[in-house]
Amino acid sequence: MTSNLQLLYRKALASQKTNDDQQALSYYTQALNQVQSVQSTTPDIDQLLYRIVINICDIYIRQYNIALANTYIAKALQIVHKLQEQDKMAECLDRRGNIKRLQGDYDGALRNYNKSVEIKLKIDTNEGLDISDSYSNIGHIYNYQGKYDDAISMFEKSLKINLSQLGDSHPHIATTYSNMGNVYDNRGKYDDAIFMYEKSLKIQISVLGDNHPDIAATYSNMGSVYNDRGKYDEAVSMYEKSLKIQISVFGDNHPSIATTYRNMGLVHNNQGKYDDAISMYEKSLKINLSVFDDNYPDIAATYSNMGSVYNDQGKYDDAVSMYEKSLKIQISVLGGDHPHIAIIYSNIGTIYDNQGKYDDAISMFEKSLKINLSQPGDNHASIATTYNNMGNIYYNQCKYDDAIFMYEKSLKIQISAISDNHPDIAATYSKMGIVYNNQGKYDDALSMYEKSLKIQISVFGDNHPSIAITYSNMGLAYDNQGKYDDAVNMYEKSLKIQISVLGDNHPSIAITYSNMGLAYDNQGKYDDAFSMFEKSLQINLSTLGDNHPSIAKTYNDMGLVYDHQGKYDDAFSMFEKSLQINLSTLGDNHPSIAKTYNDMGLVYDHQGKYDDAFSMYEKSLKIDLAALGDNHPDIATTYRNIGTIYDHQGKYDDAIFFYKKAATILVDAGLQNHPSFVKICDNIAISYDKQNRCNDAIVIRQRSNDVRHGLQQVYISNQPPTNNIDCLRGIFSISPYFFIISWCNET
Repeated sequence: MTSNLQLLYRKALASQKTNDDQQALSYYTQALNQVQSVQSTTPDIDQLLYRIVINICDIYIRQYNIALANTYIAKALQIVHKLQEQDKMAECLDRRGNIKRLQGDYDGALRNYNKSVEIKLKIDTNEGLDISDSYSNIGHIYNYQGKYDDAISMFEKSLKINLSQLGDSHPHIATTYSNMGNVYDNRGKYDDAIFMYEKSLKIQISVLGDNHPDIAATYSNMGSVYNDRGKYDEAVSMYEKSLKIQISVFGDNHPSIATTYRNMGLVHNNQGKYDDAISMYEKSLKINLSVFDDNYPDIAATYSNMGSVYNDQGKYDDAVSMYEKSLKIQISVLGGDHPHIAIIYSNIGTIYDNQGKYDDAISMFEKSLKINLSQPGDNHASIATTYNNMGNIYYNQCKYDDAIFMYEKSLKIQISAISDNHPDIAATYSKMGIVYNNQGKYDDALSMYEKSLKIQISVFGDNHPSIAITYSNMGLAYDNQGKYDDAVNMYEKSLKIQISVLGDNHPSIAITYSNMGLAYDNQGKYDDAFSMFEKSLQINLSTLGDNHPSIAKTYNDMGLVYDHQGKYDDAFSMFEKSLQINLSTLGDNHPSIAKTYNDMGLVYDHQGKYDDAFSMYEKSLKIDLAALGDNHPDIATTYRNIGTIYDHQGKYDDAIFFYKKAATILVDAGLQNHPSFVKICDNIAISYDKQNRCNDAIVIRQRSNDVRHGLQQVYISNQPPTNNIDCLRGIFSISPYFFIISWCNET
């Protein structure tokens, strides 16, 4: 019987090594059935039975089948208690750690791995290969937790043992180099990551030949680094090398091949080749569904990837559908409190944010935050990401102080968790810059962008898409300052990088062309503006199809240029195109639609069709009030526009009433020093002039000039209010006697 069991065991082990899990499980099951047919076992059979059970556990761990993995580790422990062998107890603790890792219980995993190390050190004080494996396990946990220095330290310990016992050309050494490469990749140290993977590759090729699955895995790892660096052609080349090996070794229907297709899909998505990305994901999905049941974690990951593509395409309902499919699988496999679940909630929240469903978005991010806070503590990179996402929501709601507060919380965690020179930190600086830009704090915005740029150049070199985005952001700040030549210069820098890295047909390039178009429009260079918008439109139509919100925005921008040229019919044609797309993709209650109604109102105003203008502004106001609340700067814009109509009709009291409503919103939002506030002050002064209220006009113009010159001096009447906000609010009360300029001290 023992010989037959050993034969089945060897067959199962051979299948397991080639990742043919189904065949391996079949052989292991046959072996278990034979053992169960006897009344008692010998020590030799118990030893073999332990190996079978522990290997079955490994298969289920690899398949994320936590329930069955726990079942078989419990069986293994029963055998260990019978055999009373401490080395096997350590092995069981390692498996328990692996299961905890899958569950996202990283602290629990560390406890098991550390107990395993304690046992192994008692058995072998010289630190053998088993202890090296434990150090690697601990290194992986630190990597997941974002404790990259600790992770490298563990992998270096593992490497030292392996080098002393195996020499410098063993596959285990290559594996450790790959593990270190993964840490460097996560840390944004891409050159170090490639260096480690190349060391790994050199060993693997010399020992395993050039057609081994381990080599394919290293090519895939290198592809991931090139993808992170924005070197998409190199990434695809690496994945194709990996794919060629995998197909030759496994055939064309193996889970490893599905993973490579999914990785290639990620690259195509980053390139804006959305149809190609979906095609790759569908290939991956087809393989995994044929090999596993439909509740396998890699299938959930593919659904999430497809959701990301649909989100980028503006197909938000399809995106939510994919994420919900992924969520259902992951909850069934991992439970409801796993970090992967938190990521899905964040992804869904981002879609709701894009749709303008801000309350729903906040709800999703709070779910994500609750999970992350319960798992790794309060200082992990995943928590920083959630704070970042919540900051994005507050930014979109124009709650700028709240946004900055969230970004600062994120930044504090990021700096402590992943050093102060990581791309994620650069991204947070950029987001803070965007907020400051929208607050009219342009110098602060540029300062943030420069911090971001410094990190990005040190990490990526000077030719990465992230750097191009930062240049574009700086261009927007210069544009808002009226420094149009500086703005165009930044956009040209951005464009040069984007075209060299992404080719000339990527959505990111379309955005840069649009930004340049806006700068030319502000300069009155309308032909140049149209040329830029048409370039943007051509790219977006070819990559996104003809029904994407980005295309709607370009039509809207072109409509504004036509309005500035006095070509009102052409302007309406563009706005209607924009409106049709946004209504079909975003529904009829999204702020983007409100903006188009607002812009149409401007054109009617310019034509002297005031009733039609009112109708558009009312539509805009209804949407914004429902979507954004009653204290959002976009609503202030509409109130100001309504005031302008009343002014044109000679209804100056009504005009001033709406200008004051607009100004009060900006003050409450902390935008009392923003150019929009200056424009409202100017509007009020003009209406006073028309009423022959010259003194009032002089006073309000003084306020306007103070803001222009960067002063913050506002007093109201001879009775200063209790705080600055009340002071500014008082300016725009309905009382006709309200202006005395100065700065009121808080009491």
